[in-house]
Amino acid sequence: MMNEMKRAMRFRFWLEIGMASVTGILFVITLIWRDWIEMVFNVSLDNGDGSLEWLTVGVLLVVTIALSVLARYEWRRAQTTMSTPGSMQA
Repeated sequence: MMNEMKRAMRFRFWLEIGMASVTGILFVITLIWRDWIEMVFNVSLDNGDGSLEWLTVGVLLVVTIALSVLARYEWRRAQTTMSTPGSMQA
């Protein structure tokens, strides 16, 4: 059953899950350690006031939620495809 479910998943699902994971991890890192952007890129675009970091946190949160919703849609599509008579028969 699970093998059939994996086959029913399109590449889009796996891409959305992967990107949601990456943006979710970056969201948490940015929320906890806000100076990482300035340290990695050696630049302070907001002159140290933190506005870039909070904007980044907000954008990452929205993108993570959007990708998660899209992945859920793909998951549900695969379940519907599997439950339709005549689909995914071995």
